[in-house]
Parts: sequence; structure tokens; C-alpha cells
Amino acid sequence: MSEQINSSRAPEPVGLYPHARSVGDLLFLSGVGPRERGTKKIPGVELNEQGFIQSYDIEIQCHSVFKNVRAILEDAGSSWENLIDVTVYLTNMKADFPIYNRLWAEYFKDNPPCRTTLEINSLPTPIAIELKCVAILKKKKG
Repeated sequence: MSEQINSSRAPEPVGLYPHARSVGDLLFLSGVGPRERGTKKIPGVELNEQGFIQSYDIEIQCHSVFKNVRAILEDAGSSWENLIDVTVYLTNMKADFPIYNRLWAEYFKDNPPCRTTLEINSLPTPIAIELKCVAILKKKKG
């Protein structure tokens, strides 16, 4: 059996899917981006009149996406330290990987999960990074 989980702190999904789903002792997160809850605002992104990215700051987006992942994990009964596998999607590997990799090392210095980083052409919203995560659920006391 599995349970759908939605966070009241993470941005609303852009489609029909939960923020996460628990199966046994594992928690699977849907793709998480840097948007802010309750708005279409994307930290670090400036759009032109047509809605295309004019400029973006990958560092600001990384901080925001990590914050969103943490919120989903905590609201689901897990934690940042319980992440075991992360797939990272970047839209510009050459320009953004060094900054993202530096921030990753800061956020995960004590217990880094497994990681795969891929470059893709685009994401469903005008963002430069998205994370797909698997974590262990905290054991319930009692």
C-alpha cells in the first residue's frame, strides 16, 4: 500500500500528482523545482513579456529548490538527512554545474545521498533545476 502526501509549504504541483508518495519505509518525491508556494514566482528568474527566461541565478534557484525538498520531506515525516537518492535535472550543465555542485557539497557535507545529474532541454516551468528524490521515512515510535 502507498499513501499520497502533499506539503502545505511546498509549491503546488503543475499537474495532477502528489508532492510525494510513501511505500513501506521509502518516500518518493515527485519532481521539485524552485517555485514559491501560492504564486508562480520563481526565485532568481526574470521573464520577458512572452514568458521566456530573460535571465536567471542558479544559486538562488538551488537554495529555493533545496528549501522546497526539505519542506516536503519534513511534512511527510522524513528529513533532509534521510535522503538516499537524488536525480538532478539542469537545463545548462556547462554554466550551472559548478555552482550547483558547490552548493550541493555545502548542503550535504555530512551525509550525501547518491546522485545523478542530467542536462535536459527544458522543464515544465521556466526553471533551471529540478530534483527527483527518494528518502527513508523516519521510524514511528511505539
